[in-house]
Amino acid sequence: MNAFDRFAPFVQDFIYANGWESLRSIQVAAADAIFNTNENVLLTASTASGKTEAAFFPILTLFSEDPPASVGALYIGPLKALINDQFYRLNDLCDQADIPVWHWHGDVAASHKRKLLQNPSGILQITPESLEALLLHKHSAISRLFGDLRFIVIDEVHSLLRGDRGGQTLCLIERLSAMAGVNPRRIGLSATMGDPERTGDFLAAGTGRGTISPRFDEPRRTWRLSMDHFYITGPQATERLTISTDPQPAEVISVETLPAGAPSVEDVLARAYEPGAEPRELAASTARKETVGQEPPHVQDPARDATENNAADVSIPPAAQQELMAPSDTAPQDADPGIGYIFEHTRGRKCLVFVNSREEAEGVCTLLRQYCEAMHEPDRFLIHHGNLSASYRQSAEEAMRDEELALTTVTTATLELGIDIGRLERAFQIDAPFTVSSFLQRMGRTGRRDLPPEMHFVIREEQPEPRSMLPETIPWKLLQGIALVQLYLEERWVEPPQLDRLPYSLLYHQVMATLASCGELTPAELAGRVLTLSYFHRVTADDLRCLLHYLLETDQIEQTERGGLIVGITGERTTNSFKFYAVFQENEEYTVRCESSELGTIVNPPPPGERIAIAGHCWIVEEVDHKRRLVYCTQVKGRVPAYFGDCPGDINTHVLERMRRVLRETSSYPYLMGNARARLLQARHVARAGGVTERPLINLGGDTWALFPWLGSYAFLALERLLKIKCAKELGLKGLDPSRPYFLQFRMDADEETFYEVCAEAAQSDFDPIELVYPGEVPYFNKYDQFLPESLVRKGFAEGVLDIEGMRRRVASWGA
Repeated sequence: MNAFDRFAPFVQDFIYANGWESLRSIQVAAADAIFNTNENVLLTASTASGKTEAAFFPILTLFSEDPPASVGALYIGPLKALINDQFYRLNDLCDQADIPVWHWHGDVAASHKRKLLQNPSGILQITPESLEALLLHKHSAISRLFGDLRFIVIDEVHSLLRGDRGGQTLCLIERLSAMAGVNPRRIGLSATMGDPERTGDFLAAGTGRGTISPRFDEPRRTWRLSMDHFYITGPQATERLTISTDPQPAEVISVETLPAGAPSVEDVLARAYEPGAEPRELAASTARKETVGQEPPHVQDPARDATENNAADVSIPPAAQQELMAPSDTAPQDADPGIGYIFEHTRGRKCLVFVNSREEAEGVCTLLRQYCEAMHEPDRFLIHHGNLSASYRQSAEEAMRDEELALTTVTTATLELGIDIGRLERAFQIDAPFTVSSFLQRMGRTGRRDLPPEMHFVIREEQPEPRSMLPETIPWKLLQGIALVQLYLEERWVEPPQLDRLPYSLLYHQVMATLASCGELTPAELAGRVLTLSYFHRVTADDLRCLLHYLLETDQIEQTERGGLIVGITGERTTNSFKFYAVFQENEEYTVRCESSELGTIVNPPPPGERIAIAGHCWIVEEVDHKRRLVYCTQVKGRVPAYFGDCPGDINTHVLERMRRVLRETSSYPYLMGNARARLLQARHVARAGGVTERPLINLGGDTWALFPWLGSYAFLALERLLKIKCAKELGLKGLDPSRPYFLQFRMDADEETFYEVCAEAAQSDFDPIELVYPGEVPYFNKYDQFLPESLVRKGFAEGVLDIEGMRRRVASWGA
């Protein structure tokens, strides 16, 4: 029996009603895995490929044949907005079969929740935080609510793999299963997934089942992708290649006068990247050989054929042939070049502009709205990020869903996941995101409803100062963007899950949640419930004992006369707060109001009279109420940096290594626009002339050095600490200045050979990782670190955060 015939009649009717001529490959593969095995299932496919339906078509069919006696399927989504979206999609599918769909989070009416408690059935959609609250406050009802739970569907599972929130989700699933006496199958959904085998192990932890990750053919896809570079001020990269007899900064590129009738900049760029040609930066390459020095070694260029033969089965038309980027508007004459480019290419289209921080979202949106005002146009820009009030975010989502409105939303990762906001035509990315996963998610927001995915990178950079040191003349964000794209095209590589951490912050949270939910437990009973959770496989009994002693000392927990443990007076203040349900870091936020309207939240507000940026506008602060955490303000015109607090990204070592290869290669990439190609040409010249890609340590003159380790964020951090703590004295190292994770600059008395010898000896010595934590340092990384004994915080950072083994491998390679 084929998959369609196996589906229930109401599912078949739904397929007919939506005009589907055939099932997608993922839906056929998922049906086979769910109907014909008892294993967990991991479904990985591109965005808008029908993963949600692939999971629920067979689940709903099984429910129609054998209705569960309680909630039968639990759908866990990372965002309330995603749950709201899926809620309405599933309702359409389930109405005919009389299978109720419930959702449970902070914005859901109490009456809706009461109905579920009275009649547990069907599908429940929930966030991890709301599931934590449910286990805490409805402990006695769990077995009745979930006594016949058969499936747990985890959407956007990749978003839960790289921090405590994913660990919390896994702990919640195991706690719920134990309380209800069930062992439901788990189904993970993701558009981007690195190392499916390890992810399958994560998904299956504690179930006693394996995980099936069905293989199926996806149709070859076309990406409309471009990447361009903009200096924020001064001439652009192509202009800096334009012929001039004036003195130019030598560290960027040498300048030559070409005769009349010389080729245009575009001709020069095209010839510089001719297949099979020798590397050359300008037309007069042979003359340059005498001044640049020895020719660089020949480098294989996998990038050259990346669009014709690649692991991702994706084709990318050359940017110049896409005919997509004809401007539809004109920016003000003095506009920021990169932001002006976005302004000119979004009018009349429904677009997203992704940025990497909330501050940048506010600044970019404010600029774009000012350009509308300067050009006497109606405002066509919206803003969406985590510090805005729910009403602001929802209004932006509703406006984007309106097919009649051609609006552009400036956003952070809040719109990276699968919320349906209508037919998006284009996505822009300012600078490079930190991960391949994020790039794919953001690009995947477009390309729905029979349109190819379309993303345009806008890389912005300050002009290098005339006396800039060599490392500062390299366009790191441009290299990072190219590396992210190439890694997926060439290897279909996505960041693997991080499953071997020492999650002591989460351990505190789960200890307190278990005691708050279950009441008094003996130390042995508590250990039996917590240490058996799969996510704590690296946590020892000694670690838990150390934590419990400290919690007793600080009144977080108390010991009863019978020797049992309960939540203490101090601990109750934590567990009784609604903020306890979440394990992700929260700042002390102030609500910003203008008259009766709530605009959003900010951290560390400035004093009255100062300006803030929020909700895409500029405001002057009238009053700050620290007791009630309120900021009162009035809208004014102007620009000002926003106040939120930024978190640096975690970049994988594989990305840095691919960035180095970008500098070594001689070809261009089909998605690079003119400025980006010119800037890459300049960067390659600088890198080859300085030997940046061939040896890690470069002398910048005198006793000043630059180290290019090509390591990811936490291996880089381990190397930085090794140099400061174990090598500085012997090397005479001073003034170490890191630009994480790209390079370090410092002054040093030793020579290059001594540097390598000292580093290798220090890295390979049998030292305790705790030695890379500074004396007196207590590195708080996670939300509940402040409630831990300092010894566990230091151990968790040294053994769970720093990538010491990655650092050791790189240092050892320097002597190879």
